[in-house]
Amino acid sequence: MSLPRPALLHLEGLLTERSGNALAIIQAVPVHGGSINDTYRLETDRGDLFLKVNTSDQFPSLFIAEARGLELLRSTQVLRVPNTIAQGSWDDTTFLVLEYIPPANEEEPGLQTRFGRALAKLHGHSQTNFGLDHDNHIGLLPQGNTPYATWAEFMVRCRFEPLVQLARNNQRIHAGDVFRFERLYGRLPDLFPVEAPSLLHGDLWKNNYIATTAGEPVLIDPAVYYGHREMDLAMTRLFGGFHRDFYRAYHEEAPLEAGWEQRVDLCNLYPLLVHLNLFGGSYADRVGAVLRRYV
Repeated sequence: MSLPRPALLHLEGLLTERSGNALAIIQAVPVHGGSINDTYRLETDRGDLFLKVNTSDQFPSLFIAEARGLELLRSTQVLRVPNTIAQGSWDDTTFLVLEYIPPANEEEPGLQTRFGRALAKLHGHSQTNFGLDHDNHIGLLPQGNTPYATWAEFMVRCRFEPLVQLARNNQRIHAGDVFRFERLYGRLPDLFPVEAPSLLHGDLWKNNYIATTAGEPVLIDPAVYYGHREMDLAMTRLFGGFHRDFYRAYHEEAPLEAGWEQRVDLCNLYPLLVHLNLFGGSYADRVGAVLRRYV
């Protein structure tokens, strides 16, 4: 999708107003690799910026929530996130302009160790309840974050039940697996170790961080909430996994409870449900296979 000239002029005016200095957009270069938003590298006479766009009629709060999530992560001063430059809309389009961070061609030795330690420190930021003070999105799906006192109740009410119902409404989940989820709900308090809520990235797979040329990990595309920290660790292993140095450094900084590797698939039921509702296909069988391990 190419950006029409009126859209670029709108962005120029907004960015000029925000910065207090005249800014000209030279061109918008599409950035490929994502399946949720259209993304561009904005070449301007004051340096490059990163632009994300989507349809405002369907997802009016998508980037508002993302900007709030980035700010929450930034406030911990633990891991770098892109600075938010501007957020708004034109016509039927919503957009988010971020600092452009050039990725390294290959990761510098030691980055995964630094990343693992920093994520453990991020997870040390806590609050009383599981959840968040606002709802957001994971991918293009709404993610409710109503606070609950226990992880099991939050996981059932805010993570499993809404997506199981959505999949059922769209006939994307096997009837037997709906029943298995209902049986699983009662077992969750015994399956997870009791821990304080941790601030999570919420969608931490390998494409949601950038390795910079300076050897620094940068978090992008968050779906933040305060949850069980094993959720982030499990997600890192869903689509390929991170380097062993990442996990070793995390455990040195903040050891996980025994048996965490046996809970990885249980944690990943949530992102699998997300993918089932977004993409259908073989994800129904993957969800069913995981459920049969636990119930």
